[in-house]
Amino acid sequence: MNKKQFGCILVLLLFLLCGSVFCNLILLASRGHGLRSSPLLADRAPRFDETTVVDGRGPGKIAQVTLRGIITSSASGELGETMVDDLKIQLHQAAMDGQVKAIVLYVDSPGGEVTAADMIYDAVCRARIRKPVVVYMGSLAASGGYYVSCGGSYLMADDTTLTGSIGVIIETLNYQSLMGKVGVDAVVFKSGQFKDMLSGARPMTDAEKTYVQNMVMQTYGKFVGIVARERKLPEDQLRAGLADGRVISGRDALQDKLIDKLGQIEDAYQKARELGNAPDAPVVRYETAFHFGKLLRLFGASSQSNSKVRIELPDAMMPHLEAGRLYLLPSFFAP
Repeated sequence: MNKKQFGCILVLLLFLLCGSVFCNLILLASRGHGLRSSPLLADRAPRFDETTVVDGRGPGKIAQVTLRGIITSSASGELGETMVDDLKIQLHQAAMDGQVKAIVLYVDSPGGEVTAADMIYDAVCRARIRKPVVVYMGSLAASGGYYVSCGGSYLMADDTTLTGSIGVIIETLNYQSLMGKVGVDAVVFKSGQFKDMLSGARPMTDAEKTYVQNMVMQTYGKFVGIVARERKLPEDQLRAGLADGRVISGRDALQDKLIDKLGQIEDAYQKARELGNAPDAPVVRYETAFHFGKLLRLFGASSQSNSKVRIELPDAMMPHLEAGRLYLLPSFFAP
């Protein structure tokens, strides 16, 4: 074999190697984003990895799913497009796993978007059809966090947990006076009287205030109805008392029958084992290992950043409320 033939073979091998690496990167990136559009991935749903958090020698296992921070469809997911998709994937994975005997849903959230919370609540309800779902509330499980929790089979909290806050909020800013100071006027052409009803460039009319308030109360009615049905409490009693937006402690929540028991996360594991008839089952937590999808996502974000420096504060401390969105949040999270 002469040098020319050897060089051609070497180039061909390098080309095949590069092609193989590229294809594997694409497949891993697709898996990391939870995409299933490729025919090669169409028969395999995205799955989270498992990490054992409590050892056990018995058969079966208890799956822990964690909901932490602001509930929003704007936050990117690990396997799904959003954090809502991630929660739905984890709950479905646990519900369909024959080895999982019960689910512990750990909630540490002040709430968030109405629709996002409702989607997760629905996923919890569907999971509990197949497996007992024990909800454990961490430091904060208020408003949308409590909304989601109501989907569980059994609710637990610490006596210092902040929960409740059964209510709905929507906000906008009025900057008409500021515009006047700088000599700016808004010129709006609209197709109907309510098309710009949350515009901050002018005061709201009485008709607009009535319309928005009715919309808020409609969503509030659904929230109160869910609490009344799931907790077996009279709806009129809730409306006249606890469902006025107040935040209460875990101890008060137990007294008012919003939860079933006080305890620690270990007590929630034990309750899940009891309900799942798996007294010595290990507890596993769903998480994602590092994958090339994350790496490619970072490269993509870097290429679009235009060399700007961006500082983000923790969402749980300072949630970004968007004008015109309905939220299930405690009043102290609204400016």
